[in-house]
Amino acid sequence: MRFVDEYRDPRLARALVSRINERFGRIARPVSLMEVCGSHTQAIGRYGIRSLLPAGLGLLSGPGCPVCVTAVGDVDAALWLASQPGVVFATFGDMMRVPGTAGATLQKLKAAGADVRPVASALEALAMAEEEPSRPVVLMGIGFETTAPTVASLLKRGRSQGVANLSVYSVHKVIPPALRLLLADQDLRLDGFLCPGHVSTIIGAGAYAFLPQAGKAACVTGFEPLDVLEGIDLLLAQIERERPEVALQYRRAVRFEPNHRAMALLEEVFSLEDAPWRGLGVIPGSGFRFRDDYEGFDARRRYTIPELHSAEPLGCACGEILRGIREPTECPLFKCVCTPANPVGPCMVSTEGSCAARYRYG
Repeated sequence: MRFVDEYRDPRLARALVSRINERFGRIARPVSLMEVCGSHTQAIGRYGIRSLLPAGLGLLSGPGCPVCVTAVGDVDAALWLASQPGVVFATFGDMMRVPGTAGATLQKLKAAGADVRPVASALEALAMAEEEPSRPVVLMGIGFETTAPTVASLLKRGRSQGVANLSVYSVHKVIPPALRLLLADQDLRLDGFLCPGHVSTIIGAGAYAFLPQAGKAACVTGFEPLDVLEGIDLLLAQIERERPEVALQYRRAVRFEPNHRAMALLEEVFSLEDAPWRGLGVIPGSGFRFRDDYEGFDARRRYTIPELHSAEPLGCACGEILRGIREPTECPLFKCVCTPANPVGPCMVSTEGSCAARYRYG
């Protein structure tokens, strides 16, 4: 890529829209596609892509926003950890405003005096631990396969340097098991998936081979408007010829094979375990647990987190929106009670959340 303008060319966009219309006309039936990644959801809203598509070609948002899929029980556990005396609690920015039970947030806890610090990089937590060796530092590790290697790198460095006051509360998630769950959802009738670009830089496009095996079209797509439009076109091409595969549109960043160095780092530090997802329940093999050599960094082992009676916000439809069975506009709280200034659920907090994108861009 030389210039971002190359991927925002109106002439090329019109040509792609024309081709999408032609393909869709030949398919001659409604088609439902899901964009998995929250960054795709934001791009689709920002560039008005839904308004360019023919009637009957639907785009549903999936569970690809890591903040949004964090279970309310994990948010409550993070709030408990952050409230412990002397603890320095670090987390990525969007998590500060995600409501736990009864609307509690890390941001409110910080305002009440807790030492909660937003970070842009996991390594900032290591610096905090080194600067204040007498205080326990807990990092809330959140994200998919894209950010999990950065936390694995942090732990490997912390272990080699003998940093004893650092721990991680890991709520990392793995994307493919969630997609397998969606395939089995009887409430969904999906024809294809726009697969996440960032995650795929780590796991490779080949990780989605199970989608065409299940009869679903798949395409790994970038985040500029022409990327998304070309991804939709490539999905429709598969549906038209009834030959599903994994197409790779985002070739400037993704390969079919995984990033072996990043995957080896994940394998060294973590193994897979069952994990809770907001709206999707507990998904087998979709979370990370610490291997024996690194379990000393596990905040769950260092702290006896009490049984917390967590509850979803009353009336919030985030769970169903993350499953793709409801649109943000179908939530009774959307825009009237739940807004970016007063988010009731996480889908309105993160810029990658489908509710936040629909509120901002319509």
